[in-house]
Amino acid sequence: MGEVPIVWCPQYEVDIGNHVFQVEKYRLIKERLAEAGTLDNVDMQTPQPASEADVLRVHTESYWTKVTEGRFTSQEERLLELPFSPELREASLLCAGGTTLAGRLALSKGRSVHLGGGFHHAFADHGEGFCLLNDIAIAAATLLADGAAERIAVVDLDVHHGNGTASIFAEEPRVFTFSMHHQWNYPAIKPPGDLDVGLEDGVEDEEYMESLREHLPKVLDESEPDLVLYLAGADPYEADQLGGLGLTPDGLRRRDEFVLRTAADRGISLAITLAGGYAIRPADTVEIHCGTVEAALA
Repeated sequence: MGEVPIVWCPQYEVDIGNHVFQVEKYRLIKERLAEAGTLDNVDMQTPQPASEADVLRVHTESYWTKVTEGRFTSQEERLLELPFSPELREASLLCAGGTTLAGRLALSKGRSVHLGGGFHHAFADHGEGFCLLNDIAIAAATLLADGAAERIAVVDLDVHHGNGTASIFAEEPRVFTFSMHHQWNYPAIKPPGDLDVGLEDGVEDEEYMESLREHLPKVLDESEPDLVLYLAGADPYEADQLGGLGLTPDGLRRRDEFVLRTAADRGISLAITLAGGYAIRPADTVEIHCGTVEAALA
């Protein structure tokens, strides 16, 4: 594995008030990695926002108009679970551009990391669950449309089911959606992806890894992707406020290493997005995400 580029933008941090979604984590992760020397000699790249054409590959025109004009009802904001603002829109567009850039970099370099992204709850026609726009879907559709990739696998190991991504790609054979999540957590309704593995309450490291070892190699062997978009959520952590699984930081590091190794062994390019993380101690979320980055750079 050669140089692993990292994508990040300071505008990812948006003022959403006192909220369980710790948006400052993106800055804190970069700062901690820089202080540790992890980013020395790393190719850091800044994304451009996703274009309107990119967004409209996966989102409806009526929803895009709502996003551009900021016309959200109070009910729609409750579903989004975030206060809408122009800054949130711009951050979401930058994140979508960041995941797309990370995908391109992975295809050329073999591996990349996006210090952001993973907003998998946004549907074609609405946002929900902290997700205004689905950067994973926008990136996958854009990379397919311009011929950068022919087949893509979404490996979603956030603690929550990737409902928006599964819905958007339900009829797209070139995108394989694999979600391994806490079965009894949000969202209540889980549109079927290509492979959904729902885990019971409190599943710990060994049982989790046993399930991942069973399923991930089959996913990659059967879908034969050019690129894996990996959602490396920190929220399967045992002390996550929105979790329900029982993984330790060591277990999460082993998860990441297994995903990275399984793709690399098959010569498949892989781009990491951070996805969720809501630990009781915010520093734990930052530490887990930094472990993911360190595993990718190792």
